[in-house]
Amino acid sequence: MNAARKASRRRPRRVLKIIVFVILGLLLLPFVVTPLLSFGHPVSTLMLMRWITGQRVERIWIPLAAMSPWLPAAVIGAEDARYCRHSGVDLAGIRDAIEDAKTLGDLRGASTLSQQTAKNLFLWPGRSFVRKAIEAPLALWLDLILGKRRVLEIYLNIAEWGPNGIFGVEAAARRAFRKPARKLTRREAALLAAALPNPIRRNPARPGPTLRRLAGIYQRRAASAGLTKCLALPRRR
Repeated sequence: MNAARKASRRRPRRVLKIIVFVILGLLLLPFVVTPLLSFGHPVSTLMLMRWITGQRVERIWIPLAAMSPWLPAAVIGAEDARYCRHSGVDLAGIRDAIEDAKTLGDLRGASTLSQQTAKNLFLWPGRSFVRKAIEAPLALWLDLILGKRRVLEIYLNIAEWGPNGIFGVEAAARRAFRKPARKLTRREAALLAAALPNPIRRNPARPGPTLRRLAGIYQRRAASAGLTKCLALPRRR
């Protein structure tokens, strides 16, 4: 009888241990997988979910060198102005965003491109402090292991960039401007960058006043962004 009671007490502990090990394994898996992302054409969790559920996914992978140099400059100007100066997490940006934000939804400006890449590769959409807490160390790890150029290349190829399963800059450029990403002008690159926060509703092919205004800001930032040394990009003309 005592043995049976002891066994029944041990079962919940064993189940709890299994759950803890599973959770730890899931948390550690992205850190183990990250070195493998130096090669190949990674996909996002959202792309995987769309494939699993039978939804359309359109993505054409291209290397960073095959993109118009205006595109990465415009995206950095729009999404993460200190990209070349932080190590994956912009502590100064987080501090500024917390001071300015009234709700969690206003904290978009604190999310670096490295954090967005970590989220797209390994985590779930939506906003929560739990996800942010997991996202930050992953972003630091991505930045350390892959480097700025590869992280940006992955981001530009997995970001959702339009309705109906448009992912990556090549598919976005062809949909919006009927041309490959290597032929994007400074203005077109800025319009694509301005569409990123809400690519489902914002259409760079038919920009409204807000999108045109934002594109103008990012166009000017792209012209002054010092990215040649940071990312080994060709000079913009």
